[in-house]
Amino acid sequence: MYNTYFKQQAMQRMDALGAENIPFLFIVDYRMQKNIILPLDAVNTEDILFAIKGFGNIPGTNHIDKPLEFAAIPITFEEYLPKFNLVQTALQAGDSYLTNLTAETAVAMNYSLEEVFYKSRAPYKLLIQNHCAVFSPETFVTIENGIISTCPMKGTIDAAIPGAAQIILNDEKETAEQNTIVDLLRNDLNIISDDVRVERFRYVEEIESRGKRLLQVSSKIAGNLRPGYQKKIGSLLMAMLPAGSVTGAPKKRTVEIINEAEGYERGYYTGVFGCYANGKLDSGVMIRFIEKKENGYVFKSGGGITYLSDARKEYQEMIDKVYVPFT
Repeated sequence: MYNTYFKQQAMQRMDALGAENIPFLFIVDYRMQKNIILPLDAVNTEDILFAIKGFGNIPGTNHIDKPLEFAAIPITFEEYLPKFNLVQTALQAGDSYLTNLTAETAVAMNYSLEEVFYKSRAPYKLLIQNHCAVFSPETFVTIENGIISTCPMKGTIDAAIPGAAQIILNDEKETAEQNTIVDLLRNDLNIISDDVRVERFRYVEEIESRGKRLLQVSSKIAGNLRPGYQKKIGSLLMAMLPAGSVTGAPKKRTVEIINEAEGYERGYYTGVFGCYANGKLDSGVMIRFIEKKENGYVFKSGGGITYLSDARKEYQEMIDKVYVPFT
């Protein structure tokens, strides 16, 4: 079994492991209160399974042939609307420019969390046994050759819509959302690195959602880490958390708005996890997330709200993100 650490303890542990060049796995929850930090050789497959772009601790293969039975039971629009309106009031008052609003959707399925982990397809996969399964398409940060990069995802559209890519790239609301998050993450990287630059702005990638294709818009921001960063891995990561793409801007006040509007605990959802070894790091944001509760499973999802947002469209986007990308 694993121990969990509060923010300061987790930061110090990651710094110490990095300084000793000991490869480790980190799982940081949204509030940074129940963080899991483990040397890679101490990760017990009975407790935690992970796969990061093909690297992980999956013991062999697991063939699951049964067809998926999956039904989503989202909150009603009438339940969602007060949350959206609270966020809009804060946006109109200038307390936030972008707020990531999420909610829980009850799901009924004939798969276990472990089966979902094995069957799902995503660059970042994580299973905390009997608790949650993550199959995320979104990079948090990578570090290689002293360069730190982050790739926030903002903006989703059904790929089957004629001209979908151009529609999403021309959308005023989505453009404003991406501008805000890129500016926020540039500021985050400026705290811990030098020569911060936007290397790619608003590029389109394809993902799969419950049998249909979605287009997702991302950007890439990078900076040069200062000498000795290997001894400060935890400090660097914690300085950027919670992740800007799943909070908003300005971050501190927006997190307060989120806490008031959502009315539930995100837990590990929208936290981050990843691996560090030999000066290199890769990590993902824990979105596309199923959690096991006493009365069944819930899928946590949401999206960025700006003053231009339409409540019906945001509600539908929240529902569209409730899926499992099976092979």
